[in-house]
Amino acid sequence: MMTKEHSPAFLSIDKWKSEFPSLVAAFSTKNGGVSQGSFRSLNVGLHVNDMDESVIRNREILSEACSSNLSQWVFADQVHGSAIKRTGHFDRGKGTLSYQEALPETDGLWTMERNVFLSLCFADCVPIYFVEPQTQFIGIAHAGWKGTVQNIAGRMINEAIEAGVAIGQIQAFIGPSIGDCCYVVDDIVIQEVKNCLSEMFHSSFSKQSKGQYTLDLKAVNEQLLLNAGLAKEQIAISSYCTSCEESLFFSHRKDKGKTGRMAAVIGWKE
Repeated sequence: MMTKEHSPAFLSIDKWKSEFPSLVAAFSTKNGGVSQGSFRSLNVGLHVNDMDESVIRNREILSEACSSNLSQWVFADQVHGSAIKRTGHFDRGKGTLSYQEALPETDGLWTMERNVFLSLCFADCVPIYFVEPQTQFIGIAHAGWKGTVQNIAGRMINEAIEAGVAIGQIQAFIGPSIGDCCYVVDDIVIQEVKNCLSEMFHSSFSKQSKGQYTLDLKAVNEQLLLNAGLAKEQIAISSYCTSCEESLFFSHRKDKGKTGRMAAVIGWKE
């Protein structure tokens, strides 16, 4: 579902690339940048104690690879919540050169404007992309386990409906994130998952030992999108695990917290 581009800097969504030629929908890799050490090489996170000038250059490399200008991008201060913000030309450039200028306390972005590139940072959490071509609605959500159980996926669908988007026309793509092969959580997290799904048992988690469970966050978010009214054929899911694919991705869990960030970006070009 995701293809490596001519540039080592990012992957693109196969189906959308052919269906929507003017849409940029990309997920960056860890490769092709200028950062050193634990952040080698394409770290795009300004909040991880990398050198700011390296991160900004990496962001420029990525935006150029995506045939866009970094001044058209919008970044957010992500807090593992479920707040979603509509954005547009008036927000372009926010958070691109300074983390302090990012949109505050926001984990989901959407717009209906062209030349506005929505971007969030990831290193195991689930990126969820949204597109509806008639209204040109696009969105991106950051769903770690906390944002997932707060139903940021369903909230984005509600935002789209309230904006006049026909739910039957929305497509969602669940991007690379840590898989159940590598993600073990405790009873507290699993109870929150059960609460958000209103199910005591779900195929997304499996008990491994006392108080320890493997969890497939992609599957939880797929279920939440289904609960919000999408049909299964409107949802596609990447098979990439950010922990397993260490040649492609940073992983907060595998790298024990000292690591870089990838970016998920979506935007319409003129």
